[in-house]
Formats: sequence, C-alpha cells, structure tokens
Amino acid sequence: MQASRYSIEAEPGWYVSVQQPEEAVAAEEWSPLLSNEPRRQGSSGASFGLSVFNVMNAIMGSGILGLAYVMANTGILGFSFLLLLVALLASYSVHLLLAMCIHTAVTSYEDLGLFAFGLPGKVISLSPHSMSSYLLIIKTELPAAISEVLPSDHSGAWYLDGQMLLIIICVGIVFPLSLLPKIGFLGYTSSLSFFFMVFFALVVVIKKWAVPCPLTLNCINAVFQISNATDDCKPKLFHFSKESVYAIPTMAFSFLCHTSVLPIYCELRSPSKKRMQNVTNTAIALSFLVYFASALFGYLTFYDKVESELLQGYSKYLPHDAAVMAVKLCILFAVLLTVPLIHFPARKALMMILFSNYPFSWIRHSLTTLALNIIIVLLAIYVPDIRNVFGVVGASTSTCLIFVFPGLFYLKLSREDFLSWKKLGALSLLSTGTVVGSFSLVLIILDWVNK
Repeated sequence: MQASRYSIEAEPGWYVSVQQPEEAVAAEEWSPLLSNEPRRQGSSGASFGLSVFNVMNAIMGSGILGLAYVMANTGILGFSFLLLLVALLASYSVHLLLAMCIHTAVTSYEDLGLFAFGLPGKVISLSPHSMSSYLLIIKTELPAAISEVLPSDHSGAWYLDGQMLLIIICVGIVFPLSLLPKIGFLGYTSSLSFFFMVFFALVVVIKKWAVPCPLTLNCINAVFQISNATDDCKPKLFHFSKESVYAIPTMAFSFLCHTSVLPIYCELRSPSKKRMQNVTNTAIALSFLVYFASALFGYLTFYDKVESELLQGYSKYLPHDAAVMAVKLCILFAVLLTVPLIHFPARKALMMILFSNYPFSWIRHSLTTLALNIIIVLLAIYVPDIRNVFGVVGASTSTCLIFVFPGLFYLKLSREDFLSWKKLGALSLLSTGTVVGSFSLVLIILDWVNK
C-alpha cells in the first residue's frame, strides 16, 4: 500500500505493509466516499482549527438526542463521570490508532483492519453504525413537524403516519441517492449537521425556562397539571434503574469518530502524532461540553419525564414553537442527506464480501442497494424506540470501533514486549470494551424480554 508522503518510516518492532497499489477499477463503486489521497504538492493542508472542526463534525450526530434521557437514568454526577470516562477512553483509542498509522504507513481505519486481519478485518470496520437511528428520527419527527405546521387537527391522515412517510422518503429520495456509485458531493453537506446539532443544544438551553415545572400538557395556557409534586422538579445527582444500562452504549454511539480520524490526520498541516492528538483532544473536549450542556438542560427541563428522543418532549409540551420547529426541520434535512452517506460504506463492505472477484455490474449494485435499504427500513419501522438503536448499536458496533478494534489492532500489529505499557494499555482497552459491551448488550436484551 502506498504510504502518504507525511507518513513516518516504519520503526523496528512493527509490521509494515508490502501490499502493492490496487489496480484501477472501472466503476467508482470501489473508490472511497471522500478522497483520502495525499495532498498535492504545494497544498498547505488543513489548519489546526479546521481539523478540530472536521473531527467534531465526525463526532456530533444523532446520539445527542438521547443523552438527556441517559442523564435522567444515571443522575447528573453519574452521567458526568460516565461521559468523561467514555471521552477519555475514546481519546486513548485515537492515540493507539495514530501510533499504528505513523509506524505502519496505513492511513485509514479499514486498511488497518485489512492489514491486521485481512478482508474480514476491513469489512467489520465499515459497519453502518447509525443509519437505522437516522431513519427512526425521520419516522418520529417528520409527522410531528407536519402536524405542527398544519392549522387544524388532521389526526389519522396518511401524511401523519410515520411509517408511511418513512417509506415514501426512502423510495423517493434515499434509494435514488444511494444508487449513485459515488456520492462524495453529499459529504460536504454533512458539515451542516454539526451546526444543526450545536443549534439544537442552544435551543435546549434557551427553552429550559419556557417549560414550567411541574410540567403541563399545554405550557402556553398552563392547564391540566400532570403532577403537583415538588419532587418532580428536583434533579437527582445519582440515579440508577434498569434503563441505566443504555448509558454507556449511548455515550459510545455519541463519541464515535475513529473511522474519520486517520484521513483527517493525513490532511493536517504540519502533521505529527502530538499535533493530531491535540486536535482530537480539543474536538472531544468541545463535543463533551456541547453534549453535557444539551443533556443537562434537557434533563432540567423535563426531569423524570424526559423522552428517549429529546425532541419528542418539545413536541408534546411546546407545540408550534418556532425555534423548536426550526430545529426539527434542520435535523430532518441533515438526516435526509446523511443516510446515503452511511449507506455507501455498508454497500461497499457487502460488495467486497460477496462480489470482490467479479467486475462491476449495475444489476448487482442495484440489488445490493435495494436489499440494504429494505433491511434498514424494516428495522426503523419495527423498532419502537430510538433508545433501542442507541443501546444495541452502541453496545456492539460503536463499542467495537472505539474500544475493541483499536486495542486488538495494536496487539496484533505491534511487536513490542507484551508487558510494555502501550500493549498493556491496549489490552485494558480491549478488555474494557469487550466486557462493558457484552454486559450492556445482554442486559438490554433481557430488558426487552422482560417487557
């Protein structure tokens, strides 16, 4: 594999790649979504600030909608400790990825998987971890947005049926965009989602004082009190229940950026491991602040009645609010353009498993795209709650990509002494991710069974 011109020569104690450059493929199906090639000679590269923005853009996603619910089920201090722990572990796993990138000349997450474990390692690193959560947002928020725009009650109408709208959106917009062999032009629109999530956090902070406590079903007219108990308006510092099992998976889901870190490193001006680590630490710290602010004020707005998807609470208690409606429309727009982007690596992974030795075929391409869309749409239709997606995907895919795989790759590729500090750290990261992910997944499944 051809190394980036910024890669450092491999050092003793490391395996280095001897893979030859792949032959050009006629169809763009096999090309990356956004080019990861070294910069042309004379290009100044991305500044520190722009790189921080790029990493934050990779971090911030739909997970922010579920963090207030997590705080309601862990307490303010419990949430703070767990969120800080996940952020620190995410930063350490990036440290391991950068070490492998520098010393092996491998400059993408999936290629690290390929280098360590062959084709299966590359395939598992391309998992579409959040597509179903985005479709669930469309199913729940689009009918609410439409109903708030309509002047009168239209309950029962087909255009307020979330499942019907989801199918129409997927058939009319998502599937045609997903059929394109290369959709890199949509990658630039994904940066909008970052600004939309920050806008969401600002609205959550501002609207804390627009919702009275105890909560009322109509906050504007302040009628029909749900509860007069003053305990409903007291925040809990520590609180654990069976729903607390969703905490770490949702947080892991929210901090996943690791598949984007190495390409961003390759584009960094004056790249070095320390500089890129500082970029990542800054991005994770700023994301932590945005996440914590939105979760805290979302929790202090609804307390124990916070919804698993925070926007649903505003739909119930602040109907027809202009700022809330604007946030919904922004997030729906971002979601609509992000789903095809996430679909691309999923289809690419499946095509590599099944048809890597065959020439490009539009028939295979279309059928694979259709099959993936059907599976994801069915999941979005039949999964009742977005917390289930955050829990299962966070406990499996996100935990693996953040904790398990970086530690596993490091143990596989490094030839340092097993008792070295870095290998012990990688082993600890691998063990923590495996235990926490497996334990959380088992408890989530048991929670489903017992309902």
